[in-house]
Amino acid sequence: MAVALAPHAPVIAAPASTGAAGGAAVAVDRVSRTFAGPHGDVVAVDDVSLDVAEGEFVVIVGPSGCGKTTLLRMIAGLETPITGRILVSAPDNRPVRNAMVFQGRSVFPWLSVEANVAYGLKLDGVSRAEQREKTSNLLSLVGLSRFAKAWPHQLSEGMRQRVAIARALAVDPQMLLMDEPFGALDEQTRFILQEELLRIWEATGNTVVFVTHSIDEALTLADRVVVMSAQPGRIKAEIPIAFDRPRDQATVRSDPRFAEKFATIWSLLKEEVQEARRSAGEMVR
Repeated sequence: MAVALAPHAPVIAAPASTGAAGGAAVAVDRVSRTFAGPHGDVVAVDDVSLDVAEGEFVVIVGPSGCGKTTLLRMIAGLETPITGRILVSAPDNRPVRNAMVFQGRSVFPWLSVEANVAYGLKLDGVSRAEQREKTSNLLSLVGLSRFAKAWPHQLSEGMRQRVAIARALAVDPQMLLMDEPFGALDEQTRFILQEELLRIWEATGNTVVFVTHSIDEALTLADRVVVMSAQPGRIKAEIPIAFDRPRDQATVRSDPRFAEKFATIWSLLKEEVQEARRSAGEMVR
């Protein structure tokens, strides 16, 4: 997909769609983003190009501060590239809707579980009857039907993240953007939510762009793993992950290719992690 390069070009992100969800395609073309710092401009992302196919599950890994979240936010339209352009498109040329799930507590504590899930639908002016039906279906999908009337403080952290995922899915996104959504969870809860995310993705056909620090998580979820360099963030490698779908985590982790892929990605990351630490030490001094 050809995308013209234009300095100071905005993200091309279409308004919300009212149709059913389906995969969107993403073309990131030579995108850079800088931020003002105390000692001058800081280059967060530098000359990044990346294509994501319709319905693909792409996972981005890299050292802390490498620009993973900045890239994700630019794809979402929450940040504007300084140079380059991002094009998000649907296969039938309909307007594309995306939804983002953040790390940590991202549900509204003053709303019940069902009200959290229905929040985007209410903003869209969807009828109350349709809100109830869709919310009920989504709570069933994420296994929280019994907790529809509960408040976020009455739920575990993993359950709150399921609420956040259901709220994102409620608006029928063709693209789901996830910024370390399971990073703060215990290992057992993280495994369960990884399995649920895979099940939901297989059922909806959404395109997913997922940021994580975990190589295990990347290998479990991804069609392709994108490895980013230390700041300034550039794409260092793209690793295809060919495990069969639907995936079972135990089966994937016992596959001899899992260790091989892990070693490949870690060897790419190790130097970048060390460089990020060296740079952080220099900044402190």
